[in-house]
Amino acid sequence: MFGLRRNRPNPAQVAETHRDNLRKLLEHRIEVARANGDNELVRRLEAEADSLK
Repeated sequence: MFGLRRNRPNPAQVAETHRDNLRKLLEHRIEVARANGDNELVRRLEAEADSLK
């Protein structure tokens, strides 16, 4: 089973991509919450985003 290891993604890269995707999703949710005037949700989502930093 040679050659299989080569196709596996780097775990650190996978984790970084996952964090980036979470940040983008949260930013979108914050924008939507702001557009809807849901300040409580904005506050909660911003707190969640801060915890990812």
